[in-house]
Amino acid sequence: MDADASLTARARIHAALGDPARLAIVDALLLGDASPGEIAHALDLPTNLVAHHVKVLTGAGLVTRTRSEGDRRRAYLRLRPAALSALAPPPLDGVGRVVFVCTHNSARSQLAAALWTRRTHAPAASAGTSPAPRVHPRAEAVARRHGLRLDPVGTAHVDDVVRAADLVVAVCDNAHEDLTGAARPRLHWSVPDPVRVGTDEAFEAAYAELEARVDRLAPAVTAAAPS
Repeated sequence: MDADASLTARARIHAALGDPARLAIVDALLLGDASPGEIAHALDLPTNLVAHHVKVLTGAGLVTRTRSEGDRRRAYLRLRPAALSALAPPPLDGVGRVVFVCTHNSARSQLAAALWTRRTHAPAASAGTSPAPRVHPRAEAVARRHGLRLDPVGTAHVDDVVRAADLVVAVCDNAHEDLTGAARPRLHWSVPDPVRVGTDEAFEAAYAELEARVDRLAPAVTAAAPS
């Protein structure tokens, strides 16, 4: 399915789920099948209104109708879980290694790469546009508190790290705005710089945001990886 068709299909599903009654019908069918009459009784809805909502859900590809193998006059509604799965954006294609980039490669990019490796068990790297001589001590400390280890002197310049097949993720605004050409970031995470604040709380906040973003990105990238 091409990108435009995928967006159209997803928009149709979102529109179908935009009515509370239709969303309630989908919820009722998540764990088992039911007849329209059973749905009407469970949700205390008129049968004609259930019929209307089922028609919309069927048109969006969310629900199918099958005949009972017992009483052929009875129909059962069945949810199509694949349609709900289609609500997620398509996976990122052609991703090899993930490289996280910030300005000094001393905190955010280092933490993001370590989180990525732990979350996916896949290769990751980090780099900076103007790398510092060493990793920030508070970045090392927050990593240790969460069971990660950073190489204190493992900083590097983007020119020495980024390769053509890499997915480059800028985890600071400066790197996103400064990088061009082959190292141009494909994704941008606007994570506030904890070094500017210089407190443990700021580093914990940066860690938490990076962890959440890694968790969101990982399924999209791993789904695109060859088996």
